[in-house]
Amino acid sequence: MTLNQLRYVVEAASSGSITEAAQRLFITQPSLTAAIHALEEELGITIFRRTNKGITLTVKGEEFLAYARQMLEQEAMIRERYGKKRKKKQLFCVSSQHYSFAVEAFVDLLREYRGREYEFHMRETETYKILEDVGALRSEVGVLYLNPANETIVRRAILDHGLRFTPLYRAQPHVFISKRNPLAEKEAVRLEDLADYPRLSYEQGAHNAFYYAEEIQSTLPVRKDIVVTDRATLFNLLIGLDGYTISSGIINEELNGEEIIARPLLVDDFMEIGYLTHAHIKLSRYAGRYIEKLCERIGNAVRTE
Repeated sequence: MTLNQLRYVVEAASSGSITEAAQRLFITQPSLTAAIHALEEELGITIFRRTNKGITLTVKGEEFLAYARQMLEQEAMIRERYGKKRKKKQLFCVSSQHYSFAVEAFVDLLREYRGREYEFHMRETETYKILEDVGALRSEVGVLYLNPANETIVRRAILDHGLRFTPLYRAQPHVFISKRNPLAEKEAVRLEDLADYPRLSYEQGAHNAFYYAEEIQSTLPVRKDIVVTDRATLFNLLIGLDGYTISSGIINEELNGEEIIARPLLVDDFMEIGYLTHAHIKLSRYAGRYIEKLCERIGNAVRTE
């Protein structure tokens, strides 16, 4: 067993594809396949299942991946302290719904990190994709919410993907609107106040059932509905069309601009915001620090409300 073989396994698990992993590693696909197969033969385990759609980890593979990551992390720490050779890039990935505090925590982590080279991923993506990313170990941490409308279905999906949900904060729903929107004059907003304004929501791909909607009250019928895929488009439409979206109420002017404000939404509902981790995998030091930064950001936002 070599460190290169460990790197091959980690990269293959991250990409979910032997072909893509080989391209990232700058080796041929047959070489990567042979190296992983040799490792499986040596250890007497099957690390990956091969399917028409790519590769997935077996139960033994998930356990092995945790040890592989720990060994590579220890090697990186030794090189950082004693090595004179070119340092390896450090890898860390997060998948999240579209929350400014999740991005802020990611920025805080990068500012703290002193490595000369790294490859960190911040994926703002569809809700079900978050479950898939963390379940397949493409991301170590996922950030999303639960509430009474989606909890049964989403918790079942969490278990099916071998994940654990840790709650961070129970948020009162808010509407995000432009400060020039007539609703900005109100201290709080009712559902009937929103009837004449376009509702903005994030597309959820193939898994577009309302259980995976990023916005609560998603089953409420509206006359004007706009679906987008990214935060910048959503905020531009909030401003340009006097639209609204429903979220946690935690907002950051530096990331989202001073044009966007939040107003409490008067509904009998809540958002239990938390993070996902794999139930059987030990977190890296980066994942642990990211979660700490996430807690700090949410705590600061709650104290300033």
